[in-house]
Amino acid sequence: MTKTNSIYTLQFWLLCLSNFLFSASFQMMIPELPDYLASMGGKEYIGYIIALFTLTAGISRPFSGKLTDTIGRVPIMAFGSVVCFICGGIYPWVSGVATFLFLRFIHGMSTGTKPTATSAYVADIIPEDRRGEAQGMLGIFTATGMSMGPTIGGYLTELFSINTMFYTSSSFALLSILILVNMKETLPKEQKQPFSLKLFKIGWVDVFEPRVIPTFLVMLLVSFSSGVILTLIPDQTKMLGMSNKGIFFTVYTIASLVVRMFFAKSSDKYGRIPVLIISSVLLAVAMLILGYANNFTALMLASILFGFSWGFNTPTLTAWTVDLSDERYRGRAMATMYIALEAGIGIGAVVAGKLYQGKVENLPYSYIIAAVLSLVSLGYLVILRKNQKKHLAA
Repeated sequence: MTKTNSIYTLQFWLLCLSNFLFSASFQMMIPELPDYLASMGGKEYIGYIIALFTLTAGISRPFSGKLTDTIGRVPIMAFGSVVCFICGGIYPWVSGVATFLFLRFIHGMSTGTKPTATSAYVADIIPEDRRGEAQGMLGIFTATGMSMGPTIGGYLTELFSINTMFYTSSSFALLSILILVNMKETLPKEQKQPFSLKLFKIGWVDVFEPRVIPTFLVMLLVSFSSGVILTLIPDQTKMLGMSNKGIFFTVYTIASLVVRMFFAKSSDKYGRIPVLIISSVLLAVAMLILGYANNFTALMLASILFGFSWGFNTPTLTAWTVDLSDERYRGRAMATMYIALEAGIGIGAVVAGKLYQGKVENLPYSYIIAAVLSLVSLGYLVILRKNQKKHLAA
């Protein structure tokens, strides 16, 4: 598909709408799952709610990257939504801890496939000098879905039942699929291959794209914090007397939206690294505040700073990954970046679950680790920035 000067095409808006529905679908259940698992007698496995989800997402990244670059972007995007649709409809029928954890494992294939193909699709249709802006705009819809999802899920659970929430999640995914059906494929015809089981043969070259090592490392370091938050915030919110466990997620996503709306072009204008440096600082501060938040105000301040950080780093890291990648292997490059995302979230979730163990006095430890890793990311970016300046001066 030929790139145009405008990013505001019908294809782009359809992609945005599909992303909104997809992100709302899987995000609306996140705040309710810890209590749901605990009701089955699996309180000690809360950390695995996110860890198993991200594990499968990470495992499926190399496959989604290769398939995105061979059979097409649209089929892989649709597959991710189909997984969300099916899993959302199965949750109400699960009654055992082992079955629940297995379903979370399967559900992870959704985010292991759709975002990879979506990022490649955007790169296909957006001019190079507007990648940051396009990722920011797409992120607005994604973040809006993630913002509304937890709140919708919370209200549906309170007013009706958790099963109603699960079925609504499934319905959102179905609508996302219907939109994708009408989208045009952007993979060049000369690259397309017929579907074959041979395509599932994965070598190391399909797993990791060395061109995007900088974005891989930064994403791995900063995404640890997301795993910690997804694991601890539902309980921390209850401890502070808030009935709706999705409020933190809503506020940070709204903060992320504000950044994307007003600073979407910042990385295109000032460069990827300077924007990521700001993001790392904000993230470290947010984690330190969360570690010692003992009232609603502190929790909301941390939520806003966390949202600002991810509002900057998500579109910037995605655009930077496209900058560094080979056009022929964009799917692989995106998969590499998302492997770092899933690995960071999964490790953060497991570490938080192990350190927390339901004891309020253990809450700060995971947040402090997340803050330290954010500062490591900051140091790495500063070094890259200095080397970049030296290279330009030479």
